[in-house]
Amino acid sequence: MSVQQKKHYKSLVENLLGYAGIKINGSNPWDIQVFDERFYKRVITEVELGLGESYMDEWWNVEKLDEMIYKIVRADLQSKIKHNYKIALQLAGFWLINMQTRRRAFIIGKRHYDLGNELFRNMLDKRMNYSCAYWKNAKSLDEAQENKLELICKKLYLKPGMRVLDIGCGWGAFCKYAAEKYDVEVVGITVSKEQVSLGKELCKGLPVEFRLQDYRDLNEKFDRIVSIGMIEHVGYKNYLEYFKVAKKNLKDDGLFLLHTIGEIRSLKSTDAWTHKYIFPNGMLPSIAQLSKAIEGLFIIEDLHSFGSNYDKTLLAWYKNFEASWEHIKRNYNDRFYRMWKFFLLSAAGSFRARHDQLWQIVLSKNGVLGGYESIR
Repeated sequence: MSVQQKKHYKSLVENLLGYAGIKINGSNPWDIQVFDERFYKRVITEVELGLGESYMDEWWNVEKLDEMIYKIVRADLQSKIKHNYKIALQLAGFWLINMQTRRRAFIIGKRHYDLGNELFRNMLDKRMNYSCAYWKNAKSLDEAQENKLELICKKLYLKPGMRVLDIGCGWGAFCKYAAEKYDVEVVGITVSKEQVSLGKELCKGLPVEFRLQDYRDLNEKFDRIVSIGMIEHVGYKNYLEYFKVAKKNLKDDGLFLLHTIGEIRSLKSTDAWTHKYIFPNGMLPSIAQLSKAIEGLFIIEDLHSFGSNYDKTLLAWYKNFEASWEHIKRNYNDRFYRMWKFFLLSAAGSFRARHDQLWQIVLSKNGVLGGYESIR
């Protein structure tokens, strides 16, 4: 690459970041410090993938990564750079084929949720909730996550003796809470072997059953269904089937609560960096995509948006991750550390910019007679 080309790419990056109030080698905590001149071309040609990978490669650094990403997202710089042909090919599968078939459903379990129970035990709250907390009147992550679990139980109007299904149960945070506090029987399904193993240990002695199972293989009736942070792995080609499965397995007078991260626009893939390193085959739904799949199957009784709570949740996770790194790093390496840091803090910045949303949607099959009372 010629000197003139290098100057051209550097100028492009400087001008773009200038729209967001970010300077190269500036003195603000959100200013990028560049250590390798190849950074400029990589960001312009590879966008999110180039930004994330060059951070993992230590080509640049920043004191406040979350604040830098917040400024970039808030200024909508992504829309000012076109993805090149190479990146488009990497994401073409989302358009051309079903990336979340039964055969592929367990990839996310192996690649992400099986990274190590020690990692997640140290990073998450004491109940191991791996989804947005509800910080209303909460002073700690543990309190905020229990708030979220209690909120869900109340929205579902749980009663003793009910049989509840948790689609994408994780390590059983909701399963255990609902069984302990509301005296219900819970079946939790997940595609992660590690989650099943630890979940059984954590819920020992409770009426909680863990299954390593794809949601499409369910065929039994439940009084209530909950799905917390799982539909992000379903894919837009499968939303209709997902809701049909939920309807088939829910009793006629039952309620279904969906807790999901959401996009402000209808997309058909995630970004290339997230797909490659964090959530393979994942994508975030929009309200339009969800409502189209729900139409004719369920009635929307309640929609609660509290995405700003995820910023605080992610920062709490990062604080825990940072504090425990010396203890857990024997299982990983420095590149993983920078990858995970970029994941947590960039997500926090994106939620802070309100680019990403968080919704809880309560659904019924036939409408709650007399009306559903919303709970906040």
